[in-house]
Amino acid sequence: MTKEFNLIQTDRIIEMAWEDRTPFEAIKFQFGISESQVIEMMRTELKPSSFRLWRKRVNSGTSQKHLMKRNPEISRFKCTRQKAISHNKISKR
Repeated sequence: MTKEFNLIQTDRIIEMAWEDRTPFEAIKFQFGISESQVIEMMRTELKPSSFRLWRKRVNSGTSQKHLMKRNPEISRFKCTRQKAISHNKISKR
């Protein structure tokens, strides 16, 4: 992987990758890494069994990880506990 991330950034990328409704394009927008780089990061940061489980979920027909495959009725997802996100800056409660 060409980019280096601190612990907080790495945790956020992994969290976003686990969220079904967060597309890879959102991760690329915020962190500048491609889908293949996210997969590489998940492979190195997760236990092998957790990585396999994640890949199975992402590759399943129910995953919304790709904008082009996403149901057009699904718009941007925003958690009810979260105020505003702006380029990976999460506002405090």
